[in-house]
Amino acid sequence: MFSRLIKPQTVAVLHNNAKNICTSSQRNAKVAVCGASGGIGQPLSLLLKQSPLVTELSLYDIVHTPGVAADLSHIDTFSKVTGYNGPEQLKDALKGADIVIIPAGVPRKPGMTRDDLFNTNASIVRDLAAACAEACPKALIGIISNPVNSTVPIASEVLQKAGVYDPNRVFGVTTLDVVRANAFIGHGKGIDPTTVNCPVVGGHSGVTIIPLISQCKPAVTFEKAALKALTERIQEAGTEVVKAKAGAGSATLSMAHAGAKFTFSLCRALKGEQNVIECAFVRSNITEAKYFSTPLLLGPNGIQKNLGLGQLSDFESELLKAAIPELKKNIQKGEDFVNKK
Repeated sequence: MFSRLIKPQTVAVLHNNAKNICTSSQRNAKVAVCGASGGIGQPLSLLLKQSPLVTELSLYDIVHTPGVAADLSHIDTFSKVTGYNGPEQLKDALKGADIVIIPAGVPRKPGMTRDDLFNTNASIVRDLAAACAEACPKALIGIISNPVNSTVPIASEVLQKAGVYDPNRVFGVTTLDVVRANAFIGHGKGIDPTTVNCPVVGGHSGVTIIPLISQCKPAVTFEKAALKALTERIQEAGTEVVKAKAGAGSATLSMAHAGAKFTFSLCRALKGEQNVIECAFVRSNITEAKYFSTPLLLGPNGIQKNLGLGQLSDFESELLKAAIPELKKNIQKGEDFVNKK
């Protein structure tokens, strides 16, 4: 009865629209989130579910994941959501993933440094990387779990031992440092932060975070004292949030936003979009440090070109000198964790 009320040409339009939706979705990505039930994982998964770039969302954690997946599956967007619980379901969660994002781990608490998180989060990343090596060796892997300066080398060593390591496909997600720099500069200068783009290079903790304010677009200038204060605020912004939350956790919502932003850039690069650029902590020969964050041109196979440091100011050159020894130590710690007997 209902079908007789619809004109044939309307049926044809509906059919073509459905066909176009399916065709469009097939060009998009299956994204696996490992640690999807946590403080970062849940809002990150929510943001990913809202994007047409994500065809399928595979959620993994050790507890509560089916509930998170059921909740998200009620959102009226195209992507399919599936939840997987516990180590026995990990490989199923990763199977066929184009992108794997790893926010799994314990959060920082007041008085903790990123280094204090090392032993627990190092083991988590090691095991997840081993599962990726088996279930989705060609996936683009974005690591959020701190300390990123050590967890990225851990994942890389594990993948290398498994014989599937491609340095162009493994990223430490440092996007939050860029997001913070853009926000602080924008608000400080009365500019819309969404129009600000300040590269942040180096690593993802303390003095290893190097905002290249001299390369900011639009161009901005600060007096010497203000520049130093702004740089230190960007470097210690994570601690600012930990103190403000007074024991209730670390940066989760801003990290979820930054993680989603980076994931969307990977999705767009996978689709073949041109000129997709993001800063990330990757295997690198740009400096003496074996891993280093710089702006990267992304493509369907991960890093298409490392865009390097560009021209540094004298102030930024001094920041780089201070960062390298700490970076080397962090990287070595990660490698030793995997290679120790």
